[in-house]
Amino acid sequence: MSEANTELEAATFRRLREHLMHERPDVQNIDLMILAGFCRNCLADWYREAAAERGIVMDRDAARELIYGEPFAQWKTRHQREATPEQLAAFEAAQARHAP
Repeated sequence: MSEANTELEAATFRRLREHLMHERPDVQNIDLMILAGFCRNCLADWYREAAAERGIVMDRDAARELIYGEPFAQWKTRHQREATPEQLAAFEAAQARHAP
């Protein structure tokens, strides 16, 4: 992969993170999971795993704060709503469709 590709991918990731943090904090993680199969927590886990692969120690809370733009508990209080029965059913159906 070229250096330009790496830079473009990094810029794209930063834009996605900014979009989720500032432009669409109203989008619930469960909705992301239903539609895309990943959420902000997944992004934080992937970031932490990439750091570990490079010898960088990062705990779950630090990775989540980087993705959420604030401590997870604070974001959760400000933005996360209780999942509706419909969301839970859709999540279960999506999980079943994509189960190995």
